[in-house]
Amino acid sequence: MTLKPKLSFWQIWNMSFGFLGIQFGFALQGGFMSRIFQTLGAEKDAIPLLWIAAPLTGLLVQPIIGYLSDRTWHPNLGRRRPYFLIGAILSSLALFFVPYSSALWMAAGFLWILDASINISMEPFRALVADKLNDEQRSYGFVVQTLIIGIGTWVASNLPWLITKLGVTNEAEPGVIPPSVKIAFTIGAFVFILSILYTIFTTSEYPPDELETNKKENSFLRDIFASILNMPTTMKKLGVIQFFSWFAFFVMWSLATPALTEHVFKAPSPNLEDFNMNIKIEAEQFEINNKKYQDAADLVGSYMGTYGLSSMAFALLLTFYTSKRRINRKTTHMISLLLGGFGFLIMKYINNPDWLIFSFVLIGISWGSILSMPYAMLSSSIDEKKMGLYMGLFNMFIVFPQIVAALGGANFLANLIGSSAINAMTLAGICLIMAGLANILITDKNVISYIND
Repeated sequence: MTLKPKLSFWQIWNMSFGFLGIQFGFALQGGFMSRIFQTLGAEKDAIPLLWIAAPLTGLLVQPIIGYLSDRTWHPNLGRRRPYFLIGAILSSLALFFVPYSSALWMAAGFLWILDASINISMEPFRALVADKLNDEQRSYGFVVQTLIIGIGTWVASNLPWLITKLGVTNEAEPGVIPPSVKIAFTIGAFVFILSILYTIFTTSEYPPDELETNKKENSFLRDIFASILNMPTTMKKLGVIQFFSWFAFFVMWSLATPALTEHVFKAPSPNLEDFNMNIKIEAEQFEINNKKYQDAADLVGSYMGTYGLSSMAFALLLTFYTSKRRINRKTTHMISLLLGGFGFLIMKYINNPDWLIFSFVLIGISWGSILSMPYAMLSSSIDEKKMGLYMGLFNMFIVFPQIVAALGGANFLANLIGSSAINAMTLAGICLIMAGLANILITDKNVISYIND
């Protein structure tokens, strides 16, 4: 293995800056797609199924992009950066057009395109950290990535609320996405492409001979199946943790808006079919209820941004710590997930919206850890020559739980707890606590805390 020089904070910052745009895409998608679906007439129980595009595209796209990027070398763009650029162009176009959807099928289709495009950019970013950094700096590298992700989550989640405060209306005709959401997605599209271009122009990659590139002519499917069969034990154990972690967050992304607008803000989305719009008093009541829902949805998005701010602060602390010292990745991840689980559980007992900040601060700590610790542990347990492929395959443990949740698992399990919408958040809390306890499975000392032999 080639010894790589230590990189400075700003070098790591530059190579990770593109994640600002990627997270703008994910935060706008995660915070406002359910709102778009409800505005277009989706019933609450149908929302997770409409989200199934996101995990399915990750399942298909990430291993393919990882495999191809391991075997790519462009004389100007290098190995990973061609995929950054392609994904950024497609994602920016999708972000712009999503809020102009006029029907549910159109919004679901744009979500599919958007998530596939984001995945094209995102997977190589994970591999780039391992490409550029020695094992002893990887925790630091993934934490800096998480810091940038936290900034992106917080800013993007607050965009519709901020734009409304600046005077743009968050109301529209029935079945039409409000102008504030359209402008937010347009800003997200520009931030996405510009941040990716910043990384492309400020970051170089090691040539193939320095990274000991595997140049063998192998079959894609044969390599995929061989890598799955020979998957390191640690990767399988991390997969258990990832399954419960991402099930919890998928439940939050898809059901937090209907759950919190109904339970905490007492402003559920009005069903157009329940009102006779030809009768003035009913039409006016619909407008009043819709205004309350749109205001509440703005605030839910803003409160969800708190978990981005919290993850940013958590990542900043870890950045300072890991720049000088080793970190116990296992213990850090366990405690972080348990705190996030508690944050979800207490939502059921919140009647004052101001207290949601406390919940999302705790959830943000878990999010900051989810975006860094598993990848740092994984990178210490796999063959560097197949870093892109294994990073892609690792996402199977991210997308499978989301597919299970989207196909009815989220609604079924939440309904076992109770019929109230807020029980979806209780389910998320239980899953995150199970993910935290699953860290007990990790036993490899070199994975838990890198040891420089």
